[in-house]
Amino acid sequence: MAEDEPPGASLKPLVFRVDETTPEVVQSVLLERGWSKFDQQERNMEDWNLYWRTSSFRMAEHVNVKPWQCLNHHPGTTRLTRKDLLAKHLQHMERLYGAPLYEFLPPTFVMPHDYSKFVAEYFKEKQALDAKLSYWICKPAELSRGRGIIIFSDIKNLIFADTCIIQKYICNPLLVGRYKCDLRVYVCVTGFKPLTIYIYQEGLVRFATEKFDLGNLQNSYAHLTNSSINRSGASYEKIKEVVGSGCKWTLSRFFSYLRSWDVDDLLLWQKINRVVILTVLAIAPSVPFAANCFELLGFDILIDDNLKPWLLEVNYSPGLSLDCSADVSVKRRLIHDTIELMHLHSLRNERKESCSAANGSPGVSLARKDRGRGRDLPHESFSQPGSRRAFSKDGTPGEKGVTACPENQHTCQPQAVLSRQEVRPPTREPPKAKPKARARHPALKTLIPRVSLIQARGREKGLSVCVQPDSSWVPGPQAGNFVLIFPFNEATFGASRNGLNVRRIIQELQKLTHKQCSQAAEEKTKRK
Repeated sequence: MAEDEPPGASLKPLVFRVDETTPEVVQSVLLERGWSKFDQQERNMEDWNLYWRTSSFRMAEHVNVKPWQCLNHHPGTTRLTRKDLLAKHLQHMERLYGAPLYEFLPPTFVMPHDYSKFVAEYFKEKQALDAKLSYWICKPAELSRGRGIIIFSDIKNLIFADTCIIQKYICNPLLVGRYKCDLRVYVCVTGFKPLTIYIYQEGLVRFATEKFDLGNLQNSYAHLTNSSINRSGASYEKIKEVVGSGCKWTLSRFFSYLRSWDVDDLLLWQKINRVVILTVLAIAPSVPFAANCFELLGFDILIDDNLKPWLLEVNYSPGLSLDCSADVSVKRRLIHDTIELMHLHSLRNERKESCSAANGSPGVSLARKDRGRGRDLPHESFSQPGSRRAFSKDGTPGEKGVTACPENQHTCQPQAVLSRQEVRPPTREPPKAKPKARARHPALKTLIPRVSLIQARGREKGLSVCVQPDSSWVPGPQAGNFVLIFPFNEATFGASRNGLNVRRIIQELQKLTHKQCSQAAEEKTKRK
């Protein structure tokens, strides 16, 4: 792969490009890893490897991206992250594949279009409940950080101007020390053609800072878990029952807390994985093809007191500010592992391009042209955070994780990734020590070599790339704390390669869900 590189290419750093919206932690981590920041006064406009920004890219930017470049957004994903569009897509899937499958979305009405439907439902429920109150929440479609949200019981208190959604308010949230909370689950989609979804095994749990109280719907500190709101509350710094000070835990701490109450956290995590897959499936068939990009999403999940996960929303460019120790321990490593995942994805693309070239088709797009069969597909389970199980061909859990290459061949994955594949479920918070800065290459003012991310990464780590002309592309099972959740068996791998057979995928998902529930019931019986 290095034959066409200019002399001295191995000494030159990877280059990242930013704008005024690029999070500071992203820049800090990339510099820590030895990357160089793009300077248009010193470099040509095409001489960068990664462009990371908060806002989306124009389609023309995706079309013109070079083989050695990568963008941190995929076109079309705002269909998930605008609250009204998310509701419409999930309701469409519900009509096609049945309401029980998508019951993780609370009853939702898009205003003003669904106003008459909402009014009819409101009075129908009010009559059914008789003297009891029903509760609803109204959210502006395009705002974030809890802005403009109102919770009401009486329709007289409903006020809205722009497009918004009204949802049934979840009145029975799982409380920790009488405080409401929700989960911020990080998901990375590395491609839609074929569809490839990774979930991050660590995350954040965000708490309200006043005790949950349906008698006071105007108290945002009791009903909204947005940290941007609760940081300004009088109780933020106070030591709160069970929760402690602040308004965030790590996801591993939360699951440890659930285990202390004998909750089946594995089954809960499997349910969350299912919510993620079904949500992404809602837009996947209509997303345009785009090479060299990925999408990091923040799923907000509320757990009720029956341990049922509810999807609240999906966040575009989830917040990466470091406001507390939980943020630092989760988000810095999240960015490190996102870069590792990007390298692994680039490795697979290069491997595929090499296979295409060996077959007489140099430069053919991997996602669109591969027609082989995945012989060594890794079957990653819907595991709880930190676990490493695998699925056999029928989707049932196996004993060991599956590697992408046989042991007697060169590794297909970065060594740093392979060394973390046997991680155990977290039972304590990650260490809060700041990662040590890695050695940086001296900044170069000359033209950078146009090499891809994995080529430079391979030289940096001394990697050899597993490229076999007769082998097919398969997703890597794990990169850092990112674990593959789709495709999860050979059937879903095949159903997502040449077009997207959503019905077949949902059938496989239902089979897997049934097996997981049966296994959970058997385990529960054994414990009794």
